[in-house]
Amino acid sequence: MNGTVHKVCVVGLGYIGLPTASLLAIKGFQVHGVDTNLNVVKLINDGGVHIFEPDLDIMVKAAVQSGKLRASMEPEEADVFILAVPTPFTEHHKPDLTYVRQATQTIIPLLKPGNIVILESTSPVGTTEKIADWILEARNDLSLSDAPQSVCNRIFIAHCPERVMPGQILRELVENDRVIGGIDHASTQRTTEFYKSFINGKVLETNARTAEMTKLTENSFRDVNIAFANELSVICDHLQINVWELIRLANHHPRVSILQPGPGVGGHCIAVDPWFLIDAAPEQSKLIQTARAVNNFKPGYIVDRVIEKAERFKEPVIACLGLSFKADIEDLRESPAVDIVKHLSARQIGKLNIVEPYVNQLPEFLQLEHTVLMGKEEAIRESDIVLLLVNHHAFSDIDRNLLKEKILIDTRGFFN
Repeated sequence: MNGTVHKVCVVGLGYIGLPTASLLAIKGFQVHGVDTNLNVVKLINDGGVHIFEPDLDIMVKAAVQSGKLRASMEPEEADVFILAVPTPFTEHHKPDLTYVRQATQTIIPLLKPGNIVILESTSPVGTTEKIADWILEARNDLSLSDAPQSVCNRIFIAHCPERVMPGQILRELVENDRVIGGIDHASTQRTTEFYKSFINGKVLETNARTAEMTKLTENSFRDVNIAFANELSVICDHLQINVWELIRLANHHPRVSILQPGPGVGGHCIAVDPWFLIDAAPEQSKLIQTARAVNNFKPGYIVDRVIEKAERFKEPVIACLGLSFKADIEDLRESPAVDIVKHLSARQIGKLNIVEPYVNQLPEFLQLEHTVLMGKEEAIRESDIVLLLVNHHAFSDIDRNLLKEKILIDTRGFFN
């Protein structure tokens, strides 16, 4: 078997798949990207992007123009297949592997001996083993064995969870350390060789289950620590203490590092991944479950605070600053700010002046009654209450004089 990688097929061209595909193309690999959305495919093949990430548009355009990146709705034969599809949960917080299974099924007919199949999607423990089972059930001509009679039909399967932060994806794809866990030792080694060819960070080898657990642990750690900060903020409101000053002072202790509270926890990782651990070990994950409860409680707590203040006005106007799940990105997935706006609209509190510098129009699910997207100065001038939900850098130049005579509810300590 020839271990040299020339062509890579990336299934899923979203927030992880498209940056990964474009990076690999710039590094000299022939990359075939796959997405189920025809408009996304056409846009990428024209050198455009459907998601915002600093410099991604430049990289994709260069990759397409070089002839190294091409998108399609169907996969093609390749040396390496990377699965970068969503892994959501159901309404009952059960992991939904539908997209992973569908992606696997699309590549099964194309697999040949020597291929590497890599799952980058954050997944419940055991998912990589499921992929191996699905493949071998459909293709009894392939093998995961190093036995002499099987080695000529050998394929390699591994998990390498993405570990990047929106807004810094292109840099962190190259610089961050990566954890690689193969379905067996040979799969780990072969996958490690591939990643070492295009990243500068360390490659940390383990098995598939531990690699899956590593990513879930990283995000659950952050969820638990954010929950502590969010609970402190509620306690401080009750005791009339400035939580931002409290955390600043406490963090001067050499062994204390408290994170910052907010309106909740959002995004496709920290708000989702802990549920995979809870589902796998419900009796052994009490602290993680409590953290999820605290962080899920926080948006409703903010809504109640706004309602309390709005009762002072006959027809209150509320400026809601920010919609994304974190600062300086346009990603609204699992955003607590979105949940808060939806609840305020449903409760018919008053007019909601929405400010989100990273969107040009409100998404359909936020085109609600009494909800208008506008500029920050106009929104604040018209408002009785200013609700800071996201600490976008674009809000730094807001004239503090505009906030005088307004009721300010700052969920991020931005104006503190």
